[in-house]
Amino acid sequence: MGTHLSYVWDYDLSEDQFKKILNNDLRLGHLDGDWAALRLLDYASYKDIVEMIGFRRLIDAWPRWKEKVRSQTRKRGLDFLVGWLPKHHPELL
Repeated sequence: MGTHLSYVWDYDLSEDQFKKILNNDLRLGHLDGDWAALRLLDYASYKDIVEMIGFRRLIDAWPRWKEKVRSQTRKRGLDFLVGWLPKHHPELL
């Protein structure tokens, strides 16, 4: 099986399975792309969030995900990023 990721400690998922779920190429019960994205937003490093979700998808889906992010600090930081990035670095989108 593949590598296990720290932000899915409570599920028996490989890194490959998690990435497939994140990209909506696999669904396991209630585990879908939004679930995987929220796991990243709540528990992963900024680097992993950007690499696995990408700026464009983050900005597009943020209205749907925002209220489900548990950490208020992360929510504020991502809120800032989603508003700031298109204005100051649209080339990254």
